[in-house]
Formats: sequence, C-alpha cells, structure tokens
Amino acid sequence: MTLTPDNLELLTRAQGDLRSGLAVVLCDEDQGALIASTETLCSDRLVAMQAYGPKTTIAITARRAVTLKTPVYDGDVARIALPANVDIAWIVAIADPATDLNYPMKGPLKSLREGCADLHRLAIAITKSARLLPAAVVSIVADPMGVAQRYGLTLIQQSYAVSLLKEGRHLMPVTEARLPLSVSERGRLHVFRPDDGGEEHYAVEIGRPDRSKPVLTRLHSACFTGDVLGSLKCDCGAQLQAALALMGEEGSGILLYLNQEGRGIGLANKLRAYSLQDQGFDTVEANHRLGFEDDERDFRLGSSILKSMGFSTIRLLTNNPAKVDIMVCNGIAVSDRIPLKVGHTEQNREYLAVKSKKMGHIL
Repeated sequence: MTLTPDNLELLTRAQGDLRSGLAVVLCDEDQGALIASTETLCSDRLVAMQAYGPKTTIAITARRAVTLKTPVYDGDVARIALPANVDIAWIVAIADPATDLNYPMKGPLKSLREGCADLHRLAIAITKSARLLPAAVVSIVADPMGVAQRYGLTLIQQSYAVSLLKEGRHLMPVTEARLPLSVSERGRLHVFRPDDGGEEHYAVEIGRPDRSKPVLTRLHSACFTGDVLGSLKCDCGAQLQAALALMGEEGSGILLYLNQEGRGIGLANKLRAYSLQDQGFDTVEANHRLGFEDDERDFRLGSSILKSMGFSTIRLLTNNPAKVDIMVCNGIAVSDRIPLKVGHTEQNREYLAVKSKKMGHIL
C-alpha cells in the first residue's frame, strides 16, 4: 500500500491539469514533451514552453488538418510548426473552427515530416479524454523528468498512458435506492463510478427484471439539451421518455444513462458543433471540423454495467446497429433490436437524415 499515485491516477490528474491551463510532461524511452491544451494555454506559458527550443508545434488530428488543407504525414495526426512571433489567438484559430469562415486563410502552414509523432498523438488523445478540443501545443524536451520536477508538473509515461486510454474503464457500484417514477412506481436507481474517478453513470431498473430472460434495455447517452431542455435539434429526449414508457408498460426493463454528452465529445464541444451546423455543416461535418470522429462514445461502459447487474441477454431499444455489434463483441447477447422512432421534428429532419446516411442509423 502506498500514497504514491499510480499511472491511472496520474492520467486523471493530467486531464484536470490540462483543463485548468497547466502543462503536462510526457515521456517515452527516447525523449519527452511538454504538452498543453490549445484551449486553456495562456500567453506566458506559451512563451515558457517555446523557451525549450524551436521544436514547439501544434498537434492536431487529421480531421482538423483536412479542414485547414494541411498535409498529414503522420497518419491520424499532423504536427504544425509554429511561425515566428506566434500568439495565442493564432493557436486558438488553428484548433477551434469557430472563425474558419471569417478567417479562412491561416497559413501557409508547415506540417512536419521528420521525427516521431507518438507523443503528439498521445497529447491529442489526452486532451480528447479531458473533453477539450483535440489539439495540443507540444514542446520536445531532453530531460522530461527534470522539467516535471522543476515546475511541479504531472509526468506521464507514454506506454502506460496509451494502454490506459485504450482500455475500457472499470465501473464500480456506488449505491442504489428505490425511485418511484411516473412510468412505474417500482423504479430503482443504481450509480456506477469509473475507476479513474470520472463522470458517474446510472442504471434505471424498472420492476424486477428476470436475469434468466432477455431484458428490455436502452443504452442512452446523456443529452442535456434534449433530455432536460427539450431541444428540437435532436430526438434524444423523446427517445428517453419513450424507452421508459415502454419499460413501464412491460413492467420491467433497464435504462442505462451514460454520461457521454454529444456522442462522447462533451457539452462544450457539442455546442461548438451546433454553431458549425448553424453555418451550414451537418452533424458529421461539424465533428470533423472540430477534429473529432463521427462518434467518440465508448459503449463498453454499458456492457460492463449490465454484466455487473447480472444480465447476459437483452432486447435492445435502438436505431443504431453499432450498439448491437458492440454489445455482442463485449459478451452481451442481443436477442432482438427494437426500433425507437420517435421525436422527429422539422428542426431535426436534416440531422436525422445525416445519421441515417452517414452513420448507419435505421430511421
């Protein structure tokens, strides 16, 4: 037993540091890097990072690089050299597409070819996991441990961080209580907390489902705008209410409420995507311009909760075949996919059409 943080705890600390504007130190066997979020970095700290040498770059995803018409030499990542006399405003404009249409010419941009991009790739992955824009300022340093100790910065080993980011989080049951609902007085709410101390996820149990039979199940990703505010831009709120109503009618069911707002990019980035949609981009194009993939959610969380509650076979309420595939791949049998076609409005007509055409939803 030790008071020293383990690698998962250090990664969690690094996510918080980046959100607050601090730099983090990454290291592998050969070199290290100071990294900071383009979204939270201030001018003074940018100058301090550049003092470590001329190898300071912005790491962006290939998705964002395509928007900027910048060559991508490292597969899924592009390393953009910082120009002379660079300021924070220029860095923000590279990472955030909010002003792309007003300020389309940001170059000429120089994408680096030489050297290894592994630490840059990891920097993007960590900013993503922190629900920040997927972009980072990266300064290569020769003595990563010394830099971390000098400034009291969190030091992350590359091999451990890459492995931890790929793994599904282990969820631990925290508590549960009876919760009478409008659809059923026999409701019960279960709370699960991931081992990294991140956002908690919930299971709403209607009745007392028979664990030996397929249970009516909904994997619902949190949508503050739709579930709480009644947004007409999506069908999330209507799907949530319809799923609970069906479980109430049947007398049993499990609704998993997963805190993966905005298809896994977080509420702030979802609203950035909404702003891009107001400029004429569809929901997938907006995600790409921000540097994200179509869908960043991890539905392994759902299979983990179901297993811990004793369920092995489900009847899944979804229009998304990918959820069926992910459940099956993670040990949960799906005896039936039940469509949930509700919440269609004039305001979300194009949005739903794009989900059908580009993301494979059956609508």
